[in-house]
Amino acid sequence: MKKLLFLALLFSTSLLFSQKSKVQEGDWKNLKGITEYNLVFDYANLEIPKYDSEEDFLKDKMAKRDEKEPGTGEKFKESWFADRENRYEPKFIESFNKRFDDGEIKVDKDLGDAEYTMKVHTTLIYAGYNVGVSRRPSKIDAVISVYKNDNPDTVIFSVKYTNAEGSGAMGYDFDSGYRISESYAKLAKTFAKDLSKKTK
Repeated sequence: MKKLLFLALLFSTSLLFSQKSKVQEGDWKNLKGITEYNLVFDYANLEIPKYDSEEDFLKDKMAKRDEKEPGTGEKFKESWFADRENRYEPKFIESFNKRFDDGEIKVDKDLGDAEYTMKVHTTLIYAGYNVGVSRRPSKIDAVISVYKNDNPDTVIFSVKYTNAEGSGAMGYDFDSGYRISESYAKLAKTFAKDLSKKTK
């Protein structure tokens, strides 16, 4: 009986914190028939939980690392920004496109033939942690907007996703950049699923 109660609580908790979406502008049907999107990523005004700003977050993390080993703070800052182009964005692209392995819909950066742009604006990043005995997945919030290339001021569709969680299989996700990249994979997977289902 206790085991059943525990499982029920665990299930309800996972539902409470699971990824959610809310349409901001337009309708899913506005995306029907679009087969290619030029991708752009935006990290402006990024929120980091428990910090006043991304700058404060970086100062704190750099100071703690430099205290343990001088010079490692700057390396952390470099990787924090480099991971966007090197890990998060490729992961989003890969995860989205493999949901349409028939090539029915495609996204990529610098996709010259695409008539529409899809902007992924990350509004929150929580890196999570894994210290062996305790771990918590990363999560991101993001607004995905679509507009025609020749009319960027007119958004035809926009949806906000919250709590896109990311973690590695079997608990081997000690690197924060890896965990966060898995959040982008989750975001892309959910968006692709919604796109496929709700535009029909």
